[in-house]
Amino acid sequence: MNTEIVKYYQGEERAGTFLISQGFERKHEVVIKLINKYRDRFMRLENNKQFSNRFIIEKVPAKKAGRPVEEFLLNERQTIFLGTLFRNSNDTILNFKEKLADEFVKLREQNAALKQHQATGTYHITRDMSKLIRHEATDIMQEFERYAQSQGSDSPEKYYMLFTKMVNGLLFIVDGKFKNLRALMTIPQLMTTATAESVVTKGISDGMKNKMFYKDIYKDVKSRVMAFAELTGQSKVIEDCLFLDSPSGLNK
Repeated sequence: MNTEIVKYYQGEERAGTFLISQGFERKHEVVIKLINKYRDRFMRLENNKQFSNRFIIEKVPAKKAGRPVEEFLLNERQTIFLGTLFRNSNDTILNFKEKLADEFVKLREQNAALKQHQATGTYHITRDMSKLIRHEATDIMQEFERYAQSQGSDSPEKYYMLFTKMVNGLLFIVDGKFKNLRALMTIPQLMTTATAESVVTKGISDGMKNKMFYKDIYKDVKSRVMAFAELTGQSKVIEDCLFLDSPSGLNK
């Protein structure tokens, strides 16, 4: 199984039961029933108080026709406990367990390295500067919403989200779910984001100044950001380079 099993969910390392069931060579519905059978024990192993009385449920997109599959996202302790409930282990399952353990450790060390990186004074200065540029971009985007509405847009408020997704999607590889993606960025990523947002604000301002149709402005801005992204390339959040600074990473 080449797919990464452990991912970030709101700042925590989590493994989804859908891939876990495949790794343990069990049917997913059987795994879910087993977890529900020992629900109280799994709840006692929950680290996040926000989820102390319920499971985190995520939907796995259907590969073909059909409904998405709902899975539980388990923390490391819950995943270890689930593994003890499966008795039979062949080489394939043992390899999966090894991969699972390694991924939990790797992501935990990456998270620790990121926090250490963000404790530096340079990071805080860069973060503050990026916030100022973000505020400016927000003002322009809100002005664009009013501009789009005046030209007949039924849902102009969606463009703030669309511009943000555009920048994040073109510049970064995001594996997991985060409340605040910028809070996990390194200094170079923050600087790249700030530059991209300047590209966005310049494109919006030029378009409104030239009285372009709002949809055409969006297309023009996207083409500008795409051109910028081709120059910078994509980087992963959280960046793998941080792992090289962790104690375990230095020995690899």
